[in-house]
Amino acid sequence: MPDPRHILFVTLSNIGDAVMTTPVLAALHARYPQARFDIVADARSAALFEHFDALDEIILKHKNARWRDKLAFVRQLRRKRYDLIVDLRTDGLGWLLRARRRLHKVKHHPPERHSVVRHFMAIEPLLGHSQPPPAELWIAPAIHARVAAWLQGLPGKRWLALGPGANWEGKIWPATHFAELAQHCSGQFDAVIFLGSAADSARVADIARTLSLPCLDLTGKSGLLEAAAVLQRATVFVGNDSGLGHLASAVGTPTLTVFGPGEPLRYHPWGARARWLIAPGNDLARLDVARVAEQLNDLLNSP
Repeated sequence: MPDPRHILFVTLSNIGDAVMTTPVLAALHARYPQARFDIVADARSAALFEHFDALDEIILKHKNARWRDKLAFVRQLRRKRYDLIVDLRTDGLGWLLRARRRLHKVKHHPPERHSVVRHFMAIEPLLGHSQPPPAELWIAPAIHARVAAWLQGLPGKRWLALGPGANWEGKIWPATHFAELAQHCSGQFDAVIFLGSAADSARVADIARTLSLPCLDLTGKSGLLEAAAVLQRATVFVGNDSGLGHLASAVGTPTLTVFGPGEPLRYHPWGARARWLIAPGNDLARLDVARVAEQLNDLLNSP
């Protein structure tokens, strides 16, 4: 069978989940450099793929769409015939479309297997058994230039990036703990950068007012790729179990994620310089600042 020239790649919805599919996309692009890709994505995370090198089109899949809209979505995709469909969502979409070959995420796997490894198993028929590459993001020069302008007023270059928010309260380390950590480590940094959604702004304000270091609050002010470009310039990122940790790890920034409820063995940020801590009893209120500070110091001093 000749190499595929037109590939449909179906990614996931949440930001972190979408980032964890990028090793598959990067590996497909490396294996088939002449191929062009359409990508089915969710509006929440589609921006991550806007500057992918071999992109033809992003098609948005709306999770709660009406049946009429779902049928229109399928009809839109059926206008093309793909050489290969790689479906990491596994809701059956690939079987409704026209394609020479279809590959899907493996459903049955050991519970401790990382999500990236599980995704990568879908393309083993093409690449054989191999280790997934790092997660990857594609950031346009204009985005880097915009971010450089945002950061030009910060002193020094040792910047601590913090992500004190998450999508629900059970996954959030207390704001007082973030403040204590930043203050405890203030001698190691020149400034603190806060990232997150607009919903995190009040929490960030509470933290920032207690700090002696200069602070830059970007909560609610950056898109996903702008946040990734900021994180790429940071010395280290510390945050809750959220998409920001995955963005940081994907751009190669040392990353420390604090977990309460969740499955860190399956969903921790994927990367050689990503670390995580699990709160006692899965209760983040019980995770000591001293323990996080120790892990952060070790991360900063590791090669």
